[in-house]
Amino acid sequence: MRAIDPVDLQVIAGALRAACEEMGAVLVRSAHSANIKERRDCSTAVFDADGQMIMQAEHIPVHLGAMPAAVAAVLHQDHEPGVSWILNDPFAGGTHLPDITVVTPAFHDGELLGFSASRAHHADVGGKVPGSMPADSTTLEEEGVVISPRVLDGEALRELAARMRQPDQRRADLRAQLAANRIGVRRLDDLAGRVGRDFLGAATAAVLEYAERRTRACLDELEDGTRSAVDLLEAADGDVELRLAATVAGDALTLDFSGSAAQHEGNLNCPLAVTVSACLFAVRVLTDPDIPPSSGAYRPITVIAPEGSLLNARAPAAVAGGNVETSSRVADLVLAAFGRALGQGTMNNLTLGTDDWTYYETLGGGQGACPDADGPSAVHVAMSNTLNTPIEALELEFPVRVTEYALRRGSGGDGRHRGGDGVVRELQALAPMDYSLLTERRRHAPPGAHGGGAGAPGRNLLDGRELGPKASGSLRPGQRLRMETPGGGGHGGA
Repeated sequence: MRAIDPVDLQVIAGALRAACEEMGAVLVRSAHSANIKERRDCSTAVFDADGQMIMQAEHIPVHLGAMPAAVAAVLHQDHEPGVSWILNDPFAGGTHLPDITVVTPAFHDGELLGFSASRAHHADVGGKVPGSMPADSTTLEEEGVVISPRVLDGEALRELAARMRQPDQRRADLRAQLAANRIGVRRLDDLAGRVGRDFLGAATAAVLEYAERRTRACLDELEDGTRSAVDLLEAADGDVELRLAATVAGDALTLDFSGSAAQHEGNLNCPLAVTVSACLFAVRVLTDPDIPPSSGAYRPITVIAPEGSLLNARAPAAVAGGNVETSSRVADLVLAAFGRALGQGTMNNLTLGTDDWTYYETLGGGQGACPDADGPSAVHVAMSNTLNTPIEALELEFPVRVTEYALRRGSGGDGRHRGGDGVVRELQALAPMDYSLLTERRRHAPPGAHGGGAGAPGRNLLDGRELGPKASGSLRPGQRLRMETPGGGGHGGA
């Protein structure tokens, strides 16, 4: 076997990245729900035979950093060609229930080569409210169907979909995930056929080692010592405190969340995989986003979150908001500890629907300013990386009219560099429907850094009446639900 030189390394890394991007394209183009085909709330990655993530597409940060836990949950099963596995259990490889993961083994000449995996946020998984993102859930069973790791065959597909709203759409989206995974399997097999199984194994190991070296080099440039940050989550019954001590020691980083709030009765709890995922995203921002996104890049990072705390909850804790909102705050804590202005710090989750249809979206807002640039406006920040749902697609498919969709001008924080502005999105119901809101930064504004001003906090309104950060209820025809998303913090004195 020939030695792996820098050209080989880049060619293999490029081929793996292209495979993941192709998987994502197949998933988006094959899906039926607006949440996947329009918003692209899905992610893809490939793994080696030991379950290490060797490459991911640039999709949804909260999905990707947590997906290794999903592969680990099925790693030691007896795998056969063409037999896929499905799961969403937050305490057995998942994140929150709408995020369903499908894992498919890849073989070459009868030997296990690795895995392809896809994760997609499904528009409904049978929770107590349409969309399965209740604002007030207190147990996991209220949030939908819990899928412990199991084989995904025709019977499982029918049985699981039948327990969810719009079962035909659920089956179609799961088949889209299977199609995406088959592309990943095929590309891994093709690579092994072209360069040899042994060379591919050595090359993927080299990609992981390269990512580790580059991450360590970036961390080594940071000043040694411990930095701290404190922030708050806006629970329905009051604020919940999170704490971080971030310690740089040479080329390694420890993120210790000891002292953070205990597991909560609401749904802001995180399984450990979600907390780790948010940390990995933030470190990626602080180092070099060009480093190959893989398990190798994560080796220098240690995350400590005591079991039974909000950031390492025990089953059967409710977790719907933990994956989307608490993950955003974890990323904020890491960035704040290193002196960054913060972005909107929320995904602004909105679900609408009835038993006959469901719709879910997240909304962009303002990003925090950088030391050398203003923050971008009206973008998905931190742990979300989706598109918006186009107004035409939304109004065509659902009984909703978009009465306003605009930049929330002036909502970014002042400073030498201004924070980005949020958005305004107002929807009018054309038929009776239920709604649920899971949002943050309504009571506490996103802070700036180094003298920069805070961004404006967000607002939720129903016919002009202000709602809390977590709210749910019913809409009558003609009623208007309005979300004004937060701006980002500014950087430096004006």
